[in-house]
Parts: sequence; C-alpha cells; structure tokens
Amino acid sequence: MIKKLATLSERLDELNRLLSSEDATSDMDNYRKITREHAEITPIVEQFRAYEKTEADIKEAQAMLADPEMKDFAQDEIESGKDKLEAIAEELQKLLLPKDPNDERNIFLEIRAGTGGDESALFAGDLFRMYSRFAERQRWKVEIVSASESEIGGYKEIIAKIEGFGAYSKLKFESGGHRVQRVPETETQGRIHTSACTVAILPEVDEVSDITINPADIRIDTFRASGAGGQHINKTDSAVRITHFPTGIVVECQDGRSQHSNKAQAMQVLAARIKAKQVDEQQSKIASERRSLIGSGDRSERIRTYNYPQGRITDHRINLTLYKIDAITEGDMDELINALASEHQADLLATLGEDN
Repeated sequence: MIKKLATLSERLDELNRLLSSEDATSDMDNYRKITREHAEITPIVEQFRAYEKTEADIKEAQAMLADPEMKDFAQDEIESGKDKLEAIAEELQKLLLPKDPNDERNIFLEIRAGTGGDESALFAGDLFRMYSRFAERQRWKVEIVSASESEIGGYKEIIAKIEGFGAYSKLKFESGGHRVQRVPETETQGRIHTSACTVAILPEVDEVSDITINPADIRIDTFRASGAGGQHINKTDSAVRITHFPTGIVVECQDGRSQHSNKAQAMQVLAARIKAKQVDEQQSKIASERRSLIGSGDRSERIRTYNYPQGRITDHRINLTLYKIDAITEGDMDELINALASEHQADLLATLGEDN
C-alpha cells in the first residue's frame, strides 16, 4: 500500500506540472481528464503526506526520550502521534476503497407518482422541489427534460437532468419507493392518507455511442407539446417520443425549443435507461451472499417514509429517523445523504475485511 501511495504522490506532482503549463487547456478533453484525476487523488495524497509527517514527528519525539527534561513531553507527543496515525490510516483505507465509476457523472432524475392519485402527484412535486433545492445548494444545474403535470398541481411523472460534479455519488441512494403520510388539502375529515412515488437516479452516459442503439430497433414519433412552456408550444410537432423495441423502454421529451433538441435529449435519456437496465441485469446475475441494502437501487423497494404530522423522515434501509422534515424537503439533505454514504462505506469495508 505504501508503494502505491508513493506512486500516487509522484503522479500528483506530475499533474500539478501539467495543469500549470501554458498549453494546459489546448486540448479541453484531456484537460478535463487531468483535472478529474487531480481531484480524485489529491485527498489521498494529502492524507498520505500527513501520515508520513506524523511518522517523522513520532521518530523525532522518540529521539527526545533520552533527555530526562524532555521525556514526559516526548511521551505525550508519541502517544498523540500514534492516535493521529491510526486515524489517518483509517481515513486512507476509506479513500482507497473501490470507486463507483459513475460517481462523478451527471444524472437523470425520474420521479413517478404511484398509489394515491392526486396526493401522489403532489408528493412527486414535493420530491422534485426537494431535489431541486438540494441541487441549488450544490450549485448544480437542473433542466426539466419531460413533465406530465396533474390537474391540481404536482406531477404524474417528471424527468430532469442534473448537471454537476459528483451528482450521482450524492444522489445514487435515492432510487426506490418513497412514501408520504399526511392530511391532503382536499381531505375534509382530517384523516391521514398514505401515498407513494418512485424515484430513479440514472447516471448519464458519456456519449450515446457508449450504448449501441440500432436505428432499426427504435421508432421515433413526433407530436405537439402540451402544457406550459411559452409561445412556441402547440405551434409545431416539436415533442419527440422514442420507443426502443428490444427493451420496451419509451422516452418522451417536449421541453426543448426544437424537435432536434428534444430528439437529442430523448436519445440521452434512452441511452441512460438502457445502460441502467444492463447494469441491473449484470448485478442480478452476481450471486452475492452479502448484498448492500444501500446499493440495491430497487425501485419497488420502499426506502423512505415522510410523515408530516410527526415531522419525521425515516430511511428504512439504515433505520435512521430525523425530525426535520421541513428542512430536508427544502433541500437540506446533507445529514441524510451522508448517513447513507457512511453506511455504504462501512458495508464496503466489512466486505473488504471478509475478502482479506
């Protein structure tokens, strides 16, 4: 491990030289790859250098033990140094865990109303607002790809693209069934109703070419867009629907300004869904005795309950309950997301321990 860390340290120095060179941005694709690699290995190298410095400090303190006047001070330095070394080693182990190759990618967020009729559609709107607010806090860009609004507000279905570094890593554990318990505005008796929505988080593929889509396997239909969207709506057949016959996946896009942009966006969503389907099929074929609850991403699995009368949100996968529903639904999701990430990390470390 030390050898690997030393190699990474040398590589970081090399990347710093490349990024500070005059022609660093002459090839933007290469520049993006270099900056991505730099961002990935910097925290690892920083911890490794802290480890080396702490080791050197301990050796220096050990040399002081021979001096009677410095002995007590040296002993304290050695003890605190060992504690620090242990903490750094633990952090390094986490940083060196296998990375999800999709972690840095942009995502497609899909929310669909389930059981509960109008109330479910309103809840879908609340969930979209929550994720949008969270994205704003991260300074990510949110772009609606397709939306089917319900008559009293909210969405029967909404698909949005979220662009930002690490979007998938932050939101990948959101896939699954979300349940809400509250008194609907239309409820005159004050009874609590239970409704549900499904959320899917799909990592964007680099290029549509990453996924082979045979033109003979798809049908592209155009139609007039409906709903709010400006003066251009309903003037031309700008909305696009793509049907992929082998998988049965259907994608619609109508929020773009032109048929061309809608088709391009729909093809991106189609590629992401096909990729996600392939990954799901691969994972289901892997017979794993120890499967992480966090990483299953099963859309039919109920993962979280939002109980408004009690002001609580419960994530059933990690038995976490937080009494801050107002803050979380306004986008303050860090505590929830960090808890899920920590549990996933602990699961990986445990699996790593079993393998060793």
